[in-house]
Amino acid sequence: MRGQYLDIPVAPADLAFGLMADFDADPDPRKVSLIAGAYRDQNGLPWVLPSVKEAKSYLDKSPNHEYLGIAGSPTFIKLAQSLILGANFSEILKENIASIQTVSGTGANHMAAVFLAKHLRPQRVFIPSPTWVNHKSIWTIAGVPHEEYPYYSSDTHAVDMAGMLATLETKAESNDVVILQACAHNPTGVDLSMTQWAEVVRVIKRKNLFVVFDSAYQGFATGDVDGDAWAVRYFVEQLILNAEPDATHPGLCIAQSFSKNFGLYGERVGALHLVVPRHLSPQGAHSELMAIARSEYSNPPRFGAGIVQTVLGDDNLRRQWQEDLSTMSARIKKMRRELRRRLERLGTTGDWAHIESQIGMFSYTGLNHHDVERLRNEFHIYLLPSGRVSICGLNEGIIDYVARAIREVVGSG
Repeated sequence: MRGQYLDIPVAPADLAFGLMADFDADPDPRKVSLIAGAYRDQNGLPWVLPSVKEAKSYLDKSPNHEYLGIAGSPTFIKLAQSLILGANFSEILKENIASIQTVSGTGANHMAAVFLAKHLRPQRVFIPSPTWVNHKSIWTIAGVPHEEYPYYSSDTHAVDMAGMLATLETKAESNDVVILQACAHNPTGVDLSMTQWAEVVRVIKRKNLFVVFDSAYQGFATGDVDGDAWAVRYFVEQLILNAEPDATHPGLCIAQSFSKNFGLYGERVGALHLVVPRHLSPQGAHSELMAIARSEYSNPPRFGAGIVQTVLGDDNLRRQWQEDLSTMSARIKKMRRELRRRLERLGTTGDWAHIESQIGMFSYTGLNHHDVERLRNEFHIYLLPSGRVSICGLNEGIIDYVARAIREVVGSG
């Protein structure tokens, strides 16, 4: 029948954005949003990083609104490579990296999926459970079946290392893709230790698997830019730099976002880096990535990339940016500590140490669906049904209210 293929059922609304709309419509003056993945200052307001503010003033003096090249700003790309890989690795591997500026980290993940689906042809992509919701959507659209591997143990509030390794060992096949988050795991806030990363890379190397690192929180997670990139650099070292001459490992990808660590949520600044073995050239891959970009959005945004390259390319602004990162990460750590203390002081049922030990923007609190519903319906506190909260939404003015509401919901004892 004519038009039958356009009779498409309405897709369910995005959960987080739907909740944010409900929050906005809530007239209660007590309402609290612990939903969005965006930094807020001690007054609960969006914060423009001082380094970013100054970089913008530089750009305003010589505005340029012309198109960037398809691959993006060469200066930005070089600085982005150096930031995630370190100056030494990026220089050593400069002939083995295909990089392209993308529409933030989401665009980088999408470009990786489209490219790898066509050229690597994995049987499956292995995605952590739980993970950022877009990972599944992106790979579904790319046409690659996904398999979840256990990542988080609700019993221990830690990485389910045994389950993760067992799944990769028994189910993954050569050239399958494994999604890994570089630091500040979304949504759990739980990261692998260096020893655990070493266990994972051994499996990746032995089984010839292809890693896509999602790096959205470098510097934002702990305030330490190099420390937050450790896992990525370790994998590059083990899979690429230390590979045997006849090794068949295909390489790895890094999807890099600048939304969180520069506070450029609306500017959509990102990069994708494909690192290939040293005996291979990435020129063909680079041309293919450009062809995909040309067909999808033609040219990446200029303004946000200009801010990032201005900050990273100026010694004084870069120092200020690192201070800004310390400001954000320190406030998040303080809110974790204070929420734990208040819950414990109130005698709230359960062990709340994990809230302080987790890292980055989000915390898997352990609250269940019923708890979350009560918090929303009775106290107008909004968070995801999984119990994930955005720690950035807390501040001194509301943390007592939130802690008392949680205590009321889960009880004491």
